[in-house]
Amino acid sequence: MNKKDLRVIKTQNILYTTLLDLMKEKTFEEIKVSDICNHALINRSTFYAHYNDKYELLAEFIQELKNALTSELKKNKNISNTKEYYLEMIRLFLDHIEEKRESYLAIMIHNRNSITMDIIYDVLDHDITSHLQQDNSLDENKIPRSIIAKFYIGAVVNVGMEWLKSNSKYMKEDLMEYFSLLIPDELN
Repeated sequence: MNKKDLRVIKTQNILYTTLLDLMKEKTFEEIKVSDICNHALINRSTFYAHYNDKYELLAEFIQELKNALTSELKKNKNISNTKEYYLEMIRLFLDHIEEKRESYLAIMIHNRNSITMDIIYDVLDHDITSHLQQDNSLDENKIPRSIIAKFYIGAVVNVGMEWLKSNSKYMKEDLMEYFSLLIPDELN
């Protein structure tokens, strides 16, 4: 595996930060490559040495968010109890949102980027579906796995986004307590 040059990493991080800063002020569609370059104090040639356009920059940044969320959710292993699994998944998701708060605010709240929402749904769907496939106690005839997955994805993402938008109206610990009351001990 080739390591990236530190200068490349530094430039990419500056461009990510700059894009997020600009997305707090205006929509992604309104942002021009020249705006990014001026704000980041780099030449256009430097930008184009790394990206073909602003869409490629955004796509790479979103992919980085996806990788970080996937990595976080992988920490939720070896939990057999259904309720414990979901509570830990939710805690990891909320921790991830909290850690990347500025990124999610810029992309999902200020710009309503549906691609990011789709990616979050996909990552959570993969994680939940994988867990459900390992759950031998689940009666597929009673509730199909795909319905269970969509139910929890919707709840987790919507509460997570409400928490993000509400700017600390709810404490994370309170949300975890609410989820604990809402999630049954077993699905059967």
